Amino acid sequence: MTRAADGSEARPRDRSLGELALAIVEADTLAGKLAPFPAGAPDQPRGAARLVTAPARPHELRVQPARAGRVPPVSGMHDREQRARILHALANHELQAVELFAWALLAFPDAPIRFRRGLAVILGEEQRHMQLYMDRLAALGHRMGDWPVTGHFWNHLGQFSSPVHFVCVMGLTFENANLDFAQEYAVAARAVGDPDTAAVLEAVHRDEIRHVRFAWRWLRRWRGESAWQAYLDSVAPPLGPGRARGREMCVDSRRAAGLDDEFIDGLLAAAPTRPSGAPR
Repeated sequence: MTRAADGSEARPRDRSLGELALAIVEADTLAGKLAPFPAGAPDQPRGAARLVTAPARPHELRVQPARAGRVPPVSGMHDREQRARILHALANHELQAVELFAWALLAFPDAPIRFRRGLAVILGEEQRHMQLYMDRLAALGHRMGDWPVTGHFWNHLGQFSSPVHFVCVMGLTFENANLDFAQEYAVAARAVGDPDTAAVLEAVHRDEIRHVRFAWRWLRRWRGESAWQAYLDSVAPPLGPGRARGREMCVDSRRAAGLDDEFIDGLLAAAPTRPSGAPR
């Protein structure tokens, strides 16, 4: 503790959103990735844009090629070991989301304060999702790092050239698709007698509705009425509408997130695709 000029103890300055975000991206432990992230932290100083090219990670969670991190299909939920592998992959998705929302706070220092506060709130929720998945992993006798992890979200870093592109890729593609995947996995978990895992997936699904709504509202604010065309203009293959949905699309979740008919109809018309771009 430092001392003020009058000799009294001076309180240290709270770390800013940017400083907290940098600590998340540079953390090489899981505890560092999950460190409390107060959305109400001061947003000054912001500093210049900082484009981090890759996150620090503990050795066991270093990014591996996609072929090393293959994940069982949803039918694997019936088998305890395959279910653990699925949860491990989902926890890794949340880890990447935590890092990339922190990345956005560093990359877009000139973005509106309300947008940046929203990023910080979502980052904290992604941390909570990750911990929930890790808790379920532990209940199944496993922990993070028991299997290789990929950097699927990070692999699309080149598309995050502006806040608009960020919300289109993270919110309206990856999180949009999770409105279907989280629900599908939850149904499968309940069907095999694992209501605790199902409850976690259902909680994630509820939060994803808010996250998609956040992305949608900012896209509309920045790009006006034709949000669908703005979305198409902001993503590049293999991303796009086919990656923003699952095999079975939950229209009600999109309506709850505020998406308009044009956007929903566009998603319905798109053939769902895998990360490689192949048909799902």
